[in-house]
Amino acid sequence: MAVVARLHKEYNDKIRKDLVKQFGYKNAMQIPKLQKITINIGLGEATKDGKVIDAAVKDLTAIAGQKVVVTKAKKSIASFKLRQGAPIGCMVTLRNKRMYEFLDRLVNIALPKIRDFRGLNAKSFDGSGNITFGLKEQIIFPEIEFDKIDKVRGMNITFVTSAKNAEEGRALIAGFNMPFYNVETKSE
Repeated sequence: MAVVARLHKEYNDKIRKDLVKQFGYKNAMQIPKLQKITINIGLGEATKDGKVIDAAVKDLTAIAGQKVVVTKAKKSIASFKLRQGAPIGCMVTLRNKRMYEFLDRLVNIALPKIRDFRGLNAKSFDGSGNITFGLKEQIIFPEIEFDKIDKVRGMNITFVTSAKNAEEGRALIAGFNMPFYNVETKSE
């Protein structure tokens, strides 16, 4: 018997029903769902020092729990001393069980460690219900050993949903207990 991630079970049991009640979907296929989470670390300093990539890959692999892809420059840019094909970052795409487990750790462990964190900006959603936000430190994740990192690095995290608009996407992500600020309330 496969073990279902805690937030995936909560999505199936509670969040889907709340979304149907809020938006009045007629078909189960209309209910938005979280499709994937992408984590990206850009490493501009990798052009000078190749060891930077190895350290970032190690950290991101520990955070994501799966293999990381090293991203390479698409074209040469002389002013940045960048050659085509040179490694300049790393990224990972999480789906299914690992996606829900990462989201659980992010919302319940990592984000509360950020000092003065009020929540994500509710206006950060694109028109399709997806949201991208940045974190300034990888050390907020419990998998990272503070003593063994060479440098504090930031990362971009993107939640890709099947929502049709920003309001549906915000309702879906808020259902996973993700805090938001700048939420407009409709006055009736």
